[in-house]
Amino acid sequence: MDEYGAGSGDAAGGESGDEAWDEAGHGIEREYRRRWLPGRLLALWAFLLLNCVFQLTRSTTGVAADWGRPVIAVTAVLAFGRLALFMTRGRTLVTGDGVRVRGAVSERRRAWQDIYDIRVEPIPRKSSFAPQWITFLYDTEGRRLLLPHVNDWQLADPHAEMTDLRYAATRQRDMTWERRPAVEALIRRRAGHRTAWQRAFNGGLIVWLCMFVLWVVLLVTTDEQPALLLLAWIPLAAFALLAALLNWRWESQVPRSLREP
Repeated sequence: MDEYGAGSGDAAGGESGDEAWDEAGHGIEREYRRRWLPGRLLALWAFLLLNCVFQLTRSTTGVAADWGRPVIAVTAVLAFGRLALFMTRGRTLVTGDGVRVRGAVSERRRAWQDIYDIRVEPIPRKSSFAPQWITFLYDTEGRRLLLPHVNDWQLADPHAEMTDLRYAATRQRDMTWERRPAVEALIRRRAGHRTAWQRAFNGGLIVWLCMFVLWVVLLVTTDEQPALLLLAWIPLAAFALLAALLNWRWESQVPRSLREP
């Protein structure tokens, strides 16, 4: 028995996805898809959709109306179209060969030999409009991949379900699920870079909001407003500078042995 134990059988009380059984008797073929969504999330989506319709149909004039409506229309079509595709098409497929992750328009595959771990992790910022627990697949290079619909909204107990899946997949991997220090270091390194990019994005967004306020002030007080400079080039430059600085700061803390191929 490995460190995850013998699993829990049909872990989620019959809600663990469509499951088949291999010749050895261990459940390995599974499909995790959307089965349920909370009413508060559906209400939020309906509110956002109605707000988009209102913004597109209300009577306005001026510069904002010329570019605002096309921007809102394109953004709404792309956002709600992708959401609809993800909810109908997105799923996690587990077979004897590995794991397939099907998103809104793309599909990724990971063979069992390339999978390092499957971990159920808490959402950093808890919200009533998102699951509290989500699941990531980590490969042997430290990269992670979100598994759609493997969360506490679709599964009664995602921890037990993933424990059972790891146990069932041990035979396909021909290895146990023990921790490897080198891969753990790569995971931490990639997590640091993700944090750096996220903070750079947040910083760029703050700069954009400040420039937007300045643009509004100039719109009222002067005849000329460098909109492209204030709303595009300065925020983009701030994002690029912050991204380079934060990624360099994180990379400088990584041991040289992990930076060399």
